[in-house]
Amino acid sequence: MSSKLHRERNTAAGAIGNVLEWYDFALFGFLAPIMSPLFFPDSDALVGLIKTYGVFAAGYLMRPLGGMVFGFIGDRLGRVKALRLSVAMMAIPTMLVGILPTYEQVGAWAAALLIILRLIQGVSVGGELVGSMTYLVETADKTRRGLTGSWSLFGASFGILLGSAVVSVLTDNVSSEAMTQWGWRAAFLSGGILFIIGLWLRSDMDADLAADAEPKEEGNPVWEVLTKMPGQLIQLSLILLVFASGFYTLFIWMPTYLGHILPNPIDHADDINNIATIVLIIFIPIFGWLSDRIGFKPVILTGMTLFLVAIVPMFVWVDHGQFSHALIATALMACVFAAIQGPMPALLVESVPTHLRASAIGIAYNLTLGLFGGTAPMINTYLIDKTGNLASPGWYLLILAAISLIVTLTLRLSPRASASAA
Repeated sequence: MSSKLHRERNTAAGAIGNVLEWYDFALFGFLAPIMSPLFFPDSDALVGLIKTYGVFAAGYLMRPLGGMVFGFIGDRLGRVKALRLSVAMMAIPTMLVGILPTYEQVGAWAAALLIILRLIQGVSVGGELVGSMTYLVETADKTRRGLTGSWSLFGASFGILLGSAVVSVLTDNVSSEAMTQWGWRAAFLSGGILFIIGLWLRSDMDADLAADAEPKEEGNPVWEVLTKMPGQLIQLSLILLVFASGFYTLFIWMPTYLGHILPNPIDHADDINNIATIVLIIFIPIFGWLSDRIGFKPVILTGMTLFLVAIVPMFVWVDHGQFSHALIATALMACVFAAIQGPMPALLVESVPTHLRASAIGIAYNLTLGLFGGTAPMINTYLIDKTGNLASPGWYLLILAAISLIVTLTLRLSPRASASAA
């Protein structure tokens, strides 16, 4: 097999794995309004929704542990082994969620079991996306690291789109009663099909183009990262603040905001989210390609600046409850956000030494995604509940975007990265 075909096959395997993982993981966010009364019955619907998003966040709080575990596996046992294991650890709990008893059947045990499965999912996701980022950038041609790395986030976003599309099809064609009884279960159980596909794809992944082919260092990479580069970990985590919180606000929580929280709910909020996600998917590789021409940092900094300027006006505009306003605003923000996402895998990988990449990026990425990504739906809902200001999440995101922008300006890439992107 030619070197080009070899790279393309590895790129496809790395990216498609994220489709499977993030379809499974995103279902919970989209189905939260339906699952909330089944597992957390409360007289106040908004309070019940906050509790359900708390379980959503709990999965993310396990991501730092997943980053450490899979970072160690990736750095010492191999990137491919870590990626194969992560698929199984996501799909099996997802299918089990589909057969869980509800609060009405077993009481508080229902919520406890849901939380346990969500925590296992969190560990898995903590290793999957970071492992994919690292693997894809390492196996890429040196002039295409931005584009090749962007396919990891393309795959993740496509998986979320697939989850959103499945939920949209169910809600548009199944009655509310049926959706409460079995529709949400069908969505989770479909993860079994994706599990089989994922195992097959990952079985064909090769390690000979990645760091897996290099001699492994001795010692514990996680401990080395924590003790020798804490400053760089903090720097990378702060850069990812807007990446984490912005994504889970715009593409996971937004349908709930538009369809359930606004005083004048917008019909077909899921369709708006699907269109915005399609825009994101289209532009992620475009900005990844552009970053190979003009540099990773310039593209990301431009995206962060535009996000900071536009996020509050976006909330004010969609608060009117009009379909056209929400569609235009979210589509434009998706394009802006793609400039942050596209080059980000290459930026992260090129800022860390090879033998510590999986561990360092895994810890920094998952710490931020756990604390600020997975909690974003809960925090946004809480802010609106306590302040009565529908645009309050926009101000929260503005502050995080400002921090990310300032810290990104201080990041230094390797000379190799700067030279190839010039």
